[in-house]
Amino acid sequence: MRPLAFSSNAFKKNTLAESIDALADIGYRGVEFMADMHHAWPPTFDAARRRDTAKQLEDRGLVVSNVNAFTCFVHGDTYHPTFFEADRKYRQLRIDHTKRSLELAQEFGAKTVSIQPGGPVLNSGLTVEQASDLFAEALWDVVPTARATGVTIAVEPEPGLLIQTGQEYLDFKHKYFASEQSVKMNCDIGHLFCVGDDPAEVIRKMPQHIAHVHLEDIGANHVHQHLTPGKGVIDFKRVFAALEEIGYSDWVTVELYPFVTTAAGVARDAIEHLKSLER
Repeated sequence: MRPLAFSSNAFKKNTLAESIDALADIGYRGVEFMADMHHAWPPTFDAARRRDTAKQLEDRGLVVSNVNAFTCFVHGDTYHPTFFEADRKYRQLRIDHTKRSLELAQEFGAKTVSIQPGGPVLNSGLTVEQASDLFAEALWDVVPTARATGVTIAVEPEPGLLIQTGQEYLDFKHKYFASEQSVKMNCDIGHLFCVGDDPAEVIRKMPQHIAHVHLEDIGANHVHQHLTPGKGVIDFKRVFAALEEIGYSDWVTVELYPFVTTAAGVARDAIEHLKSLER
């Protein structure tokens, strides 16, 4: 089994330090930072806390698998501000958040920062093309920071947002960032399954685009509700086989953000189930 990480966004009722200790005790080798008000919001994650966190990670034998900059609760909610807000000043909040998250990732040795794929187009007043243009424009503002830090911007397709499927990611990438190596995909297995993609086939078809992997289970109804691995119907053996086939050697991060009252329990259940697939 490849080394597994767990996202701290399930531990929103705990401190980042508490989540690190819990995950180390359970047996994870990596932790994904939630770059938001709950844990590692870059402007308030000050030098002293960063030093303490770096020491704790070293002491507990964990590394940072990814910096999750998808949400922006400090300024809005899960999705807002989007990358294509009508008012430029709100787009700038999202742009600045992503830049700071890239710098945070560099400091902690993470290779990727995962971001939302623009935001929800419904009720935005924009067409898909208009939203795509604005999203790309915003990302080009972020690209210089990605290049300078050596950290990849990992766009995460999600049901109901501008980019939902593997093909939609490819279309966006080819249209706006065809030769830009700092923009790739955060391959969320559950999200792809929700929209009718076969996650294993997506992995096989676009190996050069996968910068990081998120993992959760999903029910047979394909509803976007994150479940603990083993509680849904996703064939993780096929997913891991596909990752093996393409030579993917980076992190697989379990993301179970809905389970804020049982975070440690589902983290333990997840790793036990995923390790059992080796037998």
